[in-house]
Amino acid sequence: MEENDTKAITRLKTGDISGLETLVRRYQLKAVRAAYLITRDRLLAEDLTQAAFLRAYERIGQFDSRREFGPWFLRSVINDALKAANKAGRAVSWEHTFQEAGGEPPDLPALEAGPAELFEQNEMRQVIGAALDCLPPVQRAAIVLRFYLGFSEAETAEQLACAPGTIKWRLHSARRQLQTLLGELRPGPNLPEAASNRGLKSMEENNE
Repeated sequence: MEENDTKAITRLKTGDISGLETLVRRYQLKAVRAAYLITRDRLLAEDLTQAAFLRAYERIGQFDSRREFGPWFLRSVINDALKAANKAGRAVSWEHTFQEAGGEPPDLPALEAGPAELFEQNEMRQVIGAALDCLPPVQRAAIVLRFYLGFSEAETAEQLACAPGTIKWRLHSARRQLQTLLGELRPGPNLPEAASNRGLKSMEENNE
């Protein structure tokens, strides 16, 4: 476990709440963004992350310090986000999501593999967001864990409590659906078709 995490957890276990501040600084932004990509609701993502931190604080005495805190905490956030997305039972449009929150769409995290460079372009961020809206929450979660959080397929399977073969199928299916959707939703001359195809090809090659 990271030295900073170890010290923070040790402080928490001795009743020093200042340890929580270190963990919040390290994991809050990543957790909120991951939850947002699954729920498509920024305010809900923030609420879920805050609740997860509170739960971690209350149960820190049960935490095995030999484990990595980050994956353990993010798993809690991902699971809560999945439950919330499934409970909502409806797709929330990309435009509606950021219009409701007021102002510009929130920054999306760069993927560690695949179309990372495409997320840096405003046009493609909106297109990929709209495409993600069309995926079932479980497929969104697999994409977030694998390509945003950088988990391996085995780690993704562990986080989502399913067989590695199931994750491989979900990722394969999600990539194919995204490829089709990106082709349908791609913007005009600012982002040629080849760009979206190139980003998805990179995703596929990285997971062969």
